[in-house]
Amino acid sequence: MGKKTETYPAEFLAHVQSITNKRAKIVINHIMEHGFVTTEDLKNIYGYSHPPRAARDVREAGIPLETFKVKSKEGKSIAAYMFGNITRLQPGRVEGRVVFPKEFKKKLYELENHRCHICNGEFEEHYLQVDHRVPYEIGGDTSDTRNMEDFMLLCGSCNRAKSWSCEHCNNWTQGKQSDLCRNCYWGNPTDYSHIALKSVRRIDLLWTDGEVKYYDAIKIIADRNNVELPDFMKEIISEKAKQ
Repeated sequence: MGKKTETYPAEFLAHVQSITNKRAKIVINHIMEHGFVTTEDLKNIYGYSHPPRAARDVREAGIPLETFKVKSKEGKSIAAYMFGNITRLQPGRVEGRVVFPKEFKKKLYELENHRCHICNGEFEEHYLQVDHRVPYEIGGDTSDTRNMEDFMLLCGSCNRAKSWSCEHCNNWTQGKQSDLCRNCYWGNPTDYSHIALKSVRRIDLLWTDGEVKYYDAIKIIADRNNVELPDFMKEIISEKAKQ
């Protein structure tokens, strides 16, 4: 299934040699040796608790990857990664994304009122991650002209959800149009026209502190009526909208 190192084009090999991101380099070397790498490999061999992040490091270094399914040692379906069409190599992305200065994140943290831009949950600064509104894979990193409005802070859960949705969007794999990302929920949750090119709408709700009792009460009622909680929430909102 895999290729021998010497069969890769010289441009590709030179690009690999130039990559300095350790995590990306490990993934690349594993694929070059074995033909592909699984999420199980990334966790068990290299200790990466979030394998998709390691795969994104490779993509952000300009090397296309394809995701497919294989069976784990326990027989479960898991993801695996192999090189995609290497003629679509992006030599200008050797270094991957640029690390954000602490001052930049702190300023964004104050601007966002200490909240995740998707779920609106309030977190301590170290629990939030700086995220490109337009994914790096599509828009790159214009570090020389970095503007606050091009970034937002996300909690780990929302960042993972966004990553999954973006990576399964046709604009990620084919079109790569920044304007489509800016009009997507994941790029601008307060004013959007689609989610990953699909005509759907979404609300992310987070109950905290004294609000938790209301969530628990709603869940009890939903369970008594054998209704899934999201569907029950839709019923409540629909009834309210009719008034």
